[in-house]
Amino acid sequence: MRLYENAFSPFARKVRMVLEHKQLTFDTIDGLDLANQAALERVNGRVEVPALEHDGVVVVNSADIVAYLERVFPESPAVYPSEHRAYVHARAWERCADTVVDAILVDVSYWIWAQRDDAMPDGLLDRARADLAKVYAALERDLDGKDFVAGALSIADFALFPHLNATRMLQVPFEAARFPRLLAYYKRLRGMEPFSGDIARTAEYLGRGPAALNIERRRIFWRGDRIEWMLAAGQHAWLMNEIAADRVIWPGLGIPGPA
Repeated sequence: MRLYENAFSPFARKVRMVLEHKQLTFDTIDGLDLANQAALERVNGRVEVPALEHDGVVVVNSADIVAYLERVFPESPAVYPSEHRAYVHARAWERCADTVVDAILVDVSYWIWAQRDDAMPDGLLDRARADLAKVYAALERDLDGKDFVAGALSIADFALFPHLNATRMLQVPFEAARFPRLLAYYKRLRGMEPFSGDIARTAEYLGRGPAALNIERRRIFWRGDRIEWMLAAGQHAWLMNEIAADRVIWPGLGIPGPA
């Protein structure tokens, strides 16, 4: 089993933590390293991580990979709750992490790691803080009397953790006084494997500094949810300027390969 990943990608980190939680054996390749982009493109036409190769089967998209792992390895520790209501709730939080939270955090991260000669647009960080506060409030609600978002450890926690781990660095933290349950939950995860291992890998990767990473840093890779949030935040003119200046990479078509 081979995972095409990257230590900065929340989607790849989610999948790697699930693989470790399930105690499965796998090797990894940094698909976003420019030296490995051709290899990644051969398995995923969108040239995105994560992608998984297993026994001649290629699976792309983090949610699809996790579903595949649950199907193929039913004897391993499950990440989908068995109770119907908890299952729906866990998947809803996974979708929120993958679409809402990811879009906000990635869109405000460009002025940290990318090669840019402009400043973050006025109002963008305030909009991010306001929108994320609604997410934090919902998590605070759902953690009332529970150690994990869906009751027991689930895909919701694996999907949310990489994002929660980035909030302070990106200047959109959840305040202890306002969200005490969320903070306690985050600290609880940090002390558990495989979350603690994820923190160590990410810290080592980011500790090299942006200039030392062999990744594309001038042109930004855009995908649907990230575009949607940027437009909803009123940054259509900024985005159009990015396109005009050729600072945009669009995903490939992602047409499935042969079965």
